[in-house]
Amino acid sequence: MKPLGRLRLGVNIDHVATVRNARGSVWPDPLRAALLAEAAGADGITAHLREDRRHIRDTDIEALRAGLAIPLNFECAATDEMKAIALRLRPHAVCLVPEKRQERTTEGGLDVAGDQARLTDYVGELAAAGCRVSMFIGHDPRQIEASAAIGAAVIELHTGLYSELHAEDRMAESEAELQGLKRGAALAHALGLEVHAGHGLTYDNVAPIAAMPEVMELNIGHFVIGEAIYRGLEGAIDEMRRRMDLAREGLA
Repeated sequence: MKPLGRLRLGVNIDHVATVRNARGSVWPDPLRAALLAEAAGADGITAHLREDRRHIRDTDIEALRAGLAIPLNFECAATDEMKAIALRLRPHAVCLVPEKRQERTTEGGLDVAGDQARLTDYVGELAAAGCRVSMFIGHDPRQIEASAAIGAAVIELHTGLYSELHAEDRMAESEAELQGLKRGAALAHALGLEVHAGHGLTYDNVAPIAAMPEVMELNIGHFVIGEAIYRGLEGAIDEMRRRMDLAREGLA
């Protein structure tokens, strides 16, 4: 079997800000965590600026954009406010996600097919400014085809359902969802889209996703930040990197 290329790891630092905001203080600092992740071998940093600013704030995004040597992946809803921020700061990547005020975390993927005309213009403006635009979607072929049609460079497959089913030991259903993700990744690759994946990934479930040949990047946040309580951020990233690499080599 031909060896797979190295899989990139993007570390989402949203929940460093969650801890900071719980006390209304300036500590812990998301930029410091991002710089530690960079030093530990992260290939990029993801941060989601929500409309309600529940964790990451505008000043965090500005600090990350100015302070990082590795790419910043700016997650946001496809609103005029967020587009203006992205056009001003011009991060390496902009990942468009669905967003609801009442949700704890991002639920499901973006409905690209249902908003294709508006998103075509939205993506076009960001791409013209030099941002790689990614659509955070499920593996529905309609959404993948629509992402290609609007000019997105990347899709990020939502692995949340797969991760939930795996954690609940519903392995037959988890395997069925994994097969759907595999089909989605193959379709996206055939359409010329770069494929990323993320949401809910842990040491226990990452290997099958990391082994998918079309997937070029994983974005992982909540688990890595939580595991850092026990291992430190460097140790948490090292172990995730180790498991990703083993899966990529067919050894997991």
